[in-house]
Amino acid sequence: MRPAGMRTAMATRMTTIMGTTTTTATTMDTSTTDTATITDAALLRLIWLASPALPVGGFSYSEGLEAAVEAGLVHDETSAGEWLAQQLHASLVRADLAVVASAVEAARAGDQERLAVLDAWVRQTRETSELRQQTEQMGRSLGEWRKSLDPADAAPPATYPVAFAVAAAASEAPARAIALAFAFGWSENMMQAAIKAVPLGQSAGQRILARLAREIPAAVDHAIALDDASRQSFTPMLAILSARHETQYSRLFRS
Repeated sequence: MRPAGMRTAMATRMTTIMGTTTTTATTMDTSTTDTATITDAALLRLIWLASPALPVGGFSYSEGLEAAVEAGLVHDETSAGEWLAQQLHASLVRADLAVVASAVEAARAGDQERLAVLDAWVRQTRETSELRQQTEQMGRSLGEWRKSLDPADAAPPATYPVAFAVAAAASEAPARAIALAFAFGWSENMMQAAIKAVPLGQSAGQRILARLAREIPAAVDHAIALDDASRQSFTPMLAILSARHETQYSRLFRS
C-alpha cells in the first residue's frame, strides 16, 4: 500500500518482458515522503547492506542480461534501460522484493518457521542452476560477512532475499525502507552489469540507474501489497536466456 498523502501519477503500459506480459508504472510524483522515521544507525545499516562494496559477489552476476546481449535483445542504452525496468516490475517485484518484505516481518517476530518457508519458496522458484546458485552463494556470503563482524551472529544459511531481510531487520529501519535499499542495491549491480556487457559508458549507466531509482518506490509499494497467493516467479524468456548462458561460449558473468 502507498503511504497516505502520496500523490502518484501513473502512466501504464503493457510490455512483454522475457515471455510474460505485465503492466508497469513509469512515472510518479515523489514530492511527499514516507511518514515512517528512520534512525541514523538504521539508515547507515541499509546503505552498507546495499553497497556494491559489500563482499557478497553481486557484481559477478548479470541475471540473464549477458545472454540477452548475446541474443541481440539488449544492444544499447535504451534497450538496456527498458530491459532492466521490465525485469524490476515483472520479476523482482513479484518475487524477491515481496519475499524481503515478508521476511523482515517474520524476522522481527522471531518466526523461524515462516523464514524457512520463504527461503524454500525462493529456492524452488529459481528456474535455472545459475539463478539458484546465485541466490544461495550471495545469501551464504552475506551470512559469512555478518559472522566476520560478530562471531555470535551465526544465522542459518539462507537465500539472498531472506538473508538480506534478516540482516536488515536487526536495525530499526521500516520494512519499506529495507525493501527500497534491496531494490536499489539490485539496480546498481545490474547497471554495472549493463555497462560491461553491452558495453555502455558510465554516463549511460547513470541515466539507467536514475530511471530505475524513479521507478523503485512504486515497485516497492507493489511488492509490499502482495500476499503469499499473489507472489509469483514467472519470466519464461529470462529462464530460457539463463539456461543458454550456462553454455554460452564467451562470458563475463556467472549468470
